[in-house]
Amino acid sequence: MAEEIQNKKHVLTYEGLKRYEDELHDLKVNRRQEVAQKIKEAREQGDLSENAEYDAAKDEQRDIEARIEELEKILKNVEVVVEDEVDLGQVSIGCKVKIHDIEYDEDLEYKIVGSTEANSLKGKISNESPVGKALIGARVGDTVAVETLAGVAEYKILEIQRSEVA
Repeated sequence: MAEEIQNKKHVLTYEGLKRYEDELHDLKVNRRQEVAQKIKEAREQGDLSENAEYDAAKDEQRDIEARIEELEKILKNVEVVVEDEVDLGQVSIGCKVKIHDIEYDEDLEYKIVGSTEANSLKGKISNESPVGKALIGARVGDTVAVETLAGVAEYKILEIQRSEVA
């Protein structure tokens, strides 16, 4: 199972790839140095057994190294969706889709992204989420049904467009 996760392709938009590369660079170049300085200063205070600053700095160092490892795994097995080449004939990763929620009679807009990049608060839903799975492959005018905890939700595809790079 762990091997399966490690070998999983991480689908990213160019924007997502850039964000992860920038974060990795910042962690390796800036944050590692900052935490090393904190550890050095805490060591100079003497007894480490009851030194809260030292413990906090070591915890921060562990968190940074764990995030670096996580980002390197993601970037090692990445597949970048070129949004300019997305087929706008059907919903796919890298497009923005406008849908109409039939039950609540409201229009919603989502960007379809890989699971690594998903952030529902920013309108980015994963192609692996229930709504994302149902939308993938649908065309303008299609109605898709999504099984949710509250029952079946139906969405009509209103528009498929390229997503602007933020």
